[in-house]
Amino acid sequence: MMATYVAVILVAMSLLSTYILSMLSENLYATARVDMFAKANIISDTVITVMDDNIESVRGSINQILSGSNMRGIVVKPDYRVSFDTSEDSDLVGKIIMREAINKCVKDGEQAYAVTEGSNDFKMMSVAVPMKRGERLLGIVYMVESLEKVDTTIDTVRKNMIMFAAIVCILVALMSFVLSHMTTAPLDNFTAIAKEISKGNFGVKAKEKGRHELVEMAKAMNYMSAQLSGNEENRKKFVSDVSHELKTPLATIKLICDSIVSTENPDPEMIQEFLGDLSDEVDRLTRIVERLLTLTKMDQNQNKAKTEPVDFIVMLNAVIRKLIPNSEAKDIVLYSEFNAESLTPMMLDYDKIWEAIYNIVDNAIKYTPQGGFVKLGLDLEPGKVVVKVEDNGPGIPEGEQEKIFERFYRLDDSRARDTGGTGLGLAISKEAVLLHGGTITAGNLPSGGSVFTITLPYEDGNADNKEERKIV
Repeated sequence: MMATYVAVILVAMSLLSTYILSMLSENLYATARVDMFAKANIISDTVITVMDDNIESVRGSINQILSGSNMRGIVVKPDYRVSFDTSEDSDLVGKIIMREAINKCVKDGEQAYAVTEGSNDFKMMSVAVPMKRGERLLGIVYMVESLEKVDTTIDTVRKNMIMFAAIVCILVALMSFVLSHMTTAPLDNFTAIAKEISKGNFGVKAKEKGRHELVEMAKAMNYMSAQLSGNEENRKKFVSDVSHELKTPLATIKLICDSIVSTENPDPEMIQEFLGDLSDEVDRLTRIVERLLTLTKMDQNQNKAKTEPVDFIVMLNAVIRKLIPNSEAKDIVLYSEFNAESLTPMMLDYDKIWEAIYNIVDNAIKYTPQGGFVKLGLDLEPGKVVVKVEDNGPGIPEGEQEKIFERFYRLDDSRARDTGGTGLGLAISKEAVLLHGGTITAGNLPSGGSVFTITLPYEDGNADNKEERKIV
């Protein structure tokens, strides 16, 4: 009887181990694949700009992208001839290489990957990303990395689980039938939870009760489930934030380009001004991309503002200037009312505060009916500046005035789709303001419409000793 019970427990532990190892292996391999594709795509965007010139000129940038990893990057022409290799000792440049991932990429015109057996009993993962200009294939970024760390981790977990299963079986063999019955229920629960986790349901939790060994196992499973859930949420958040962060500067660049194209015989001074705006937006877009690349590695509470002296009034005027085409398209009057002619340069993270105010004014334009108005106001109070964005739109229900700053929260999903909203703009604005020690609130005007109020700390310095202001 005892032998049968031990056999049942052993089978249950084996099933549990299989599920956990399978899930762990799939997750680690998927993480490595996503990381390689991400780096390969970044390298592709870097290399394609110099594909027809000298790829060696971007070697430093490529090495920086691959820093901290053991990945090797190779650029291959469509004829399979190597034109660049991150390994400086390599003799592949100029030679032809044929690899499974490269063949798939050339044949299908899409990115591909392959996992093969390495020479040292560890698997090797390779990815290939096409570099295209229109429909023309310029080359392929081919990357390869040893999965030694992943395989070693899986093997260590496997050994630990085998050891743990052996210990559990020994303990079960020494206990009575009562303890055996008490042990069976948690193991069945673990098996069911492992199945749910393998399906992607990370919300299930193992009950942390029973003997010490079972409690520790439940804690380990719950911790693993929480970590996997956190990784998935971080991935989704990263994609969402990237889409929203990049949307604004890209839309501005598109608008400026369309304005130049649609203007017949444009004035050289106007073109010069537009080109200056384009340069500013490209610079800001570059800074946003650099921050987003490290977003998933940063904890929100550890995020620090990169401050510099900023002429706040010039910044506000720049926001208005960028959004005037949007307001004119809806026949909305966008104007400013500043109760201060000049301010001492404020120490701000320019991009974050610019984005915060831009998001709120842009949001006001989107939700204000045609023929309405949007006002950007500035007041100076002791120890702070107050920015108000007012409109004569539909206003905000009282019960929603706090919720609108939550991530992904929308007052009206159908309206959000029409305006292109993602539910992140106001959340990003709030985080930027709080990061500077300020406050942000939403309310309604007595005459109708909404008003957003931003306060930021401000110290009025000596006008003769002002620091150099940031030029927009």
